Amino acid sequence: MRTTFLLLLLAPAGAVAQEASPYVPLSWWGTPFVEHLIARGRLADPTPLTRPFRAADLLRALDAVDSTAVTSAEWAVVRRMRADLTRTERGPAARIDAHAGVAASSHARRDPLREAGPGHATFSGGAALTLYFGPAVIVTHPYFDTRLKWDPDWYGKKDRIVAGKASEAYISAQFRFAELFFGILDRNWGPSPVQGLLLSDSPYGPDHLSISIGTGGLRLDGFATQLNSLTDTAGLVHNRYMILHRLWVRPPGRWTFDLWEGSVLSGVGRQLEPWYLNLVNVGYITQVNTGTNVNSFLGFDVQRKAALTVFAQGMLDDIQIDRKTAADQKPSSYGLTLGAQGTLPRFSAAWTFFYTRVTNLTYRNEDNFQTPIYFGLGTGRNFSDYDQATLRASFMAPPSPSILLMPEVTLLRQGEGDLHLPHPPVSAYPSMPTIFSGVVTRTLRLALAGRVARGRWTVSGDGGVHLISNAGHVTGASKTRWVGSVQLEWRTKKEGRIP
Repeated sequence: MRTTFLLLLLAPAGAVAQEASPYVPLSWWGTPFVEHLIARGRLADPTPLTRPFRAADLLRALDAVDSTAVTSAEWAVVRRMRADLTRTERGPAARIDAHAGVAASSHARRDPLREAGPGHATFSGGAALTLYFGPAVIVTHPYFDTRLKWDPDWYGKKDRIVAGKASEAYISAQFRFAELFFGILDRNWGPSPVQGLLLSDSPYGPDHLSISIGTGGLRLDGFATQLNSLTDTAGLVHNRYMILHRLWVRPPGRWTFDLWEGSVLSGVGRQLEPWYLNLVNVGYITQVNTGTNVNSFLGFDVQRKAALTVFAQGMLDDIQIDRKTAADQKPSSYGLTLGAQGTLPRFSAAWTFFYTRVTNLTYRNEDNFQTPIYFGLGTGRNFSDYDQATLRASFMAPPSPSILLMPEVTLLRQGEGDLHLPHPPVSAYPSMPTIFSGVVTRTLRLALAGRVARGRWTVSGDGGVHLISNAGHVTGASKTRWVGSVQLEWRTKKEGRIP
């Protein structure tokens, strides 16, 4: 770390000429509109297979939108997003974004497909402070949300009227060919319509160190975080860490792809070995040569942008080549996604379809402490032993200039496997399926989501029905669940110079 900071500080003046730009949070009010325009082919994706965007990159893409190629409703929201992202001050400056909202929901979990927790009415609020200092930007965004105390996935305090956290809190030093980042920021590696297989916004904001080196066509990315420590039955505390390396390539033309690897380490008193941080080394080779114990993952993402955009992602957790011993009978562990996007010109709409699956033992490891879980939530997907097929559409409804409607049909099949369960013994391998352990619960989701943005106000919501068979993994049990939520949010901003 000290060496990295020193090298960046000593970088030539030309390498630090640019001004740093903050990231646009995944929860930003305009994100669904941006993804709609990208799916429609009306907005160039600034960073395929990578979210979130940097504000400057997204603003350049919005500035390049052809007003004659979009509907009046789409052009109105493009102008509104540009006004929100544009800086009015240069040099050292500060910006405050304040927001407050009220919501009502039939469930407390963020994911409506996996809805859980009691129905409730909630209120929230917060303020994000952004400080611009040339090649460095500082962001802190504390907020409160009474929904957190009802969310079964929230790991923090739940015995208070108001629960809160930092949505974003980071320092980013940005240079011409490099970035050094430390702090909290939701990220997603992989195609934007789905959560990444090992890095997504599933967990609640782990602090992490990130470094990127490269250009807009070739980049090396590194990600390192300390997962929460766990105590075993003997009372010993196991320290846990996760490291990811990625080679991201965007050659001239339509293709973007990446290759990545991940390592989850754990041990009593264990510290993060520095050789796993090496961006240009392979963690699996390091594991073999050093004899250290880690859970290794290998993966890829790929996308081809065209009138029919196709994308895929894959992750290999464990596969047995030999079949000589009882341990070689372990079922394969992997994740896979295949999908496509296109347009419906007659309706000025876009559609997205994907199929994804995560097998039974994916993410689990013989060492039960070496799982990519942060305070109970998977760092990529939070569920295993399932597959899912989803078809979505999106269109801006006339005559209003800012209504986005998103119908959805999803079929989910969920086995009894769970990444939170202990790893099974070798004796269980012969009878254990690769996917769909036990009784399979099937959920058919028919839903409609919408978002309206006007001035400082945003109204968003979704509603639908879940038709569930074998509910609760009980053969023959059925259930119909009406699921919905609605939120009203007000926001304002203020920008000024720093003396």
